[in-house]
Amino acid sequence: MKVNEIFYSLQGEGYHSGTPSIFVRLSGCNLRCPFCDTQHDEGTEMTDEEIVREVSQYPARRVVITGGEPSLQLTRQLVSALHGADKIVSVETNGTHSLPANVDWITLSPKDIWLGKKAVPVLGVVDELKVVFDGEHEPAKYEGVLCTHGRFLQPCDTGDPQRNAAIVQKAVEYCKAHPQWQLSLQLHKILNIR
Repeated sequence: MKVNEIFYSLQGEGYHSGTPSIFVRLSGCNLRCPFCDTQHDEGTEMTDEEIVREVSQYPARRVVITGGEPSLQLTRQLVSALHGADKIVSVETNGTHSLPANVDWITLSPKDIWLGKKAVPVLGVVDELKVVFDGEHEPAKYEGVLCTHGRFLQPCDTGDPQRNAAIVQKAVEYCKAHPQWQLSLQLHKILNIR
């Protein structure tokens, strides 16, 4: 697998926000979102054993497989190997491809609002839905997606503090008007941690 980076921090978004987690960022993505903060093509080829060995250096149990788009590389074998190391495997995905059935937690972050039909999610059951909100586009309802642990609206970070403040305010108002949504702030950016 081509791995962009492995690092230890706190989960900054969604249901597990604040939870110590080991992040395995895989290289490559089938989409190119205008707000993405990941270098998709850089990385090092690693075996399942090398990934598990590096992840096992950290005390947390939760491993977050992210990207790019992890569904392009993630295998059932790697998830099983991480389970063998007593880890809980979470995946953050745009949902355009299926995932191994043995993943413990799925965070669906669809991108079809910006990228159209090529980014429509195929996943029907997920643990959480996290939609990036720019204050301009109405979030899709994703009524066909069963979310067992909530729907999260995450204000888009534009890099412009004034615009970000306006987007956060619109997100707060949207959640108040649509209480099936919860606000998810990027805790890692607020705390200035990785």
